[in-house]
Amino acid sequence: MRLILTVFFLGLTLYAFFDCARTEQEYVRKAPKWAWLLFILLFETVGAIFWFTIGRPKNSGGPSRPRNGKIIPPDDDPDFLRKI
Repeated sequence: MRLILTVFFLGLTLYAFFDCARTEQEYVRKAPKWAWLLFILLFETVGAIFWFTIGRPKNSGGPSRPRNGKIIPPDDDPDFLRKI
């Protein structure tokens, strides 16, 4: 049981660290990216929990889908056509 908890918390810390490292600076909330990385390394599980609750961006920044769930083909998508 102790080994399982250790592996879980280590995995949580590593996931938070790499998630923070891959997040672009302009999307990080409440503190600079370097501060979050240092906080996660120093305080491990607590730092990871804080990263997921406070520092992580609410929106992944990826392409968003329409709210009704329908997929719009590129030739009907005004955002796509503006980029051409």
